Amino acid sequence: MDSKGRSLYAQAGTSVDMTRSIEEDSLVDGPLISADALHSAIRREFQTVPTYCHACLLSLLHVVYAVLSVCVAVLCVLNFGQVEVCKSVLGNVPGDSVIVFGKVGLWVLVLVFTQCVQHHHSRARRRGYLQFYRQMQGLNHLPLTVHSAGNVLLLVVLAAKLSLTVQTYILLSILGLELLVAVPCLLYYIVKVMRFNRERAAPDVSQEEHSHTNCITNLPTETGFREGSSLEEVVEKQADLIEYLKQHNTLLSKRLLNLTAQH
Repeated sequence: MDSKGRSLYAQAGTSVDMTRSIEEDSLVDGPLISADALHSAIRREFQTVPTYCHACLLSLLHVVYAVLSVCVAVLCVLNFGQVEVCKSVLGNVPGDSVIVFGKVGLWVLVLVFTQCVQHHHSRARRRGYLQFYRQMQGLNHLPLTVHSAGNVLLLVVLAAKLSLTVQTYILLSILGLELLVAVPCLLYYIVKVMRFNRERAAPDVSQEEHSHTNCITNLPTETGFREGSSLEEVVEKQADLIEYLKQHNTLLSKRLLNLTAQH
């Protein structure tokens, strides 16, 4: 390479270094974002889980249905009341059919409630509350399981073609058993969700980072694999953490751009 080519190469390298230096200086001299502003922006991301209201309404409807079913069974099916009043209220529909129709309607409401709960809990999972999602995963489908089992027993009783009196008493026993199992499950669910909303805790990743900061020794977390733990559970939890971190980084990038524009 001749002297002229070397001089051009040197000038080009100098210009590249100057451009890089200017870019780095512009990044350093740009507006700095305080940690308090960033943390306050992140804390506003917490969203409550509103399904406790749906659980309260479903519990109330279940109790009302059970009470009305007992009244219809006693007054209209077993004929312990005035038959004319039952005919004027129910029309030509038998009392036991009204109870069955109401049971089907209640099951549909429980199915809609389960889907709504799954939707909101999946959103909480995507926001990083993996432990809450796993704790409530079994409780979410328990009311639907109870009502589905009650429907199966109800079909067996109807298919057996027992006498009207025996069939009515068995039907009321099934409805009472459902009430004693499903409503306490819903009440327990309400308590858990309200406690979660009241605590307004940070996502699981932030809690682990905070615990690592405060601890003197490096204690193992539940994210890694430990002896006696399920490998499938660990892999699933790590996949959830990776998905949350991707979404969290995207959100932080947007926050940084907005706060930089404001400063």
